[in-house]
Amino acid sequence: MPSSISLHSVTAIAYGFRYRAPLKHTCLLYAHQLHSSHRQKSPLFSSSFCRVLNPSFFTGNSLFSRMEQFWSGSAVNRNKGMTEQLRRHGVIKSQKVTEIMETVDRGLFVPEGTPAYVDSPMSIGYNATISAPHMHAMCLELLKDRLQPGMHALDVGSGTGYLTACFALMVGPQGRVVGVEHIPELVAWSIKNVEKSAAAPLLKEGSLSLHVGDGRKGWPEHAPYDAIHVGAAAADVPQDLIDQLKPGGRMVIPVGTFFQDLKVIDKKLDGSISVRSETSVRYVPLTSREAQIKGTA
Repeated sequence: MPSSISLHSVTAIAYGFRYRAPLKHTCLLYAHQLHSSHRQKSPLFSSSFCRVLNPSFFTGNSLFSRMEQFWSGSAVNRNKGMTEQLRRHGVIKSQKVTEIMETVDRGLFVPEGTPAYVDSPMSIGYNATISAPHMHAMCLELLKDRLQPGMHALDVGSGTGYLTACFALMVGPQGRVVGVEHIPELVAWSIKNVEKSAAAPLLKEGSLSLHVGDGRKGWPEHAPYDAIHVGAAAADVPQDLIDQLKPGGRMVIPVGTFFQDLKVIDKKLDGSISVRSETSVRYVPLTSREAQIKGTA
């Protein structure tokens, strides 16, 4: 496999991370060598992922800056451009996911001053990140059939609220979407973000809610859920989440410690469980609030 990224066009970008704050799903080069059959490419890459050792690559007159110039104009146009790129490269396959990602402006859910529309995870503080757009798109595609109007969805590790807002627009006012995040400051921020977004009416009406809590325990009040998304890697799938998954429902969850796979878990109508691996990923661990803050997980 190629050991570097081709930079022949401005649509190629590189991933990297710092050990003290690992990005949510940055795949290491040697992890991909071991998991080549499940290698996931960023749709904006000309080649496979690589590990960038020099963080200064991402500052100043960097490729990130050039990407922002590439998607010039209003935030609406840049968000649409990001979505079109994901569709062009086959990550987004359905019209529904296209519409949702065009409607929910990613720029409202990232820290001010960060390149919101670049296909990369972004630090949001507290040793947490917001996922890269291609991972959001992938999870929406995997869950879209369980995000029909009137259905219930749970977003564990809801962070800045982006994917929770997407879920809420998909299930509509007759549905129910719950976001659970154990960092109170992130929950407060996510509420403000949603209030500025297209999902604001659903938050006001109560079909969308964001809560401080231990996501490993789910949110029993509105269970069972047709769709469960987990935004951090579990060493083992929490039994509480399996119990709260509706028969016929689907959970998407990264599982593993260093080597991780994005698992798709379906609960059949008879209550039995099937599990398959979608791709290799690298997420921060699903852990306690204290361990996350300390960075000891």
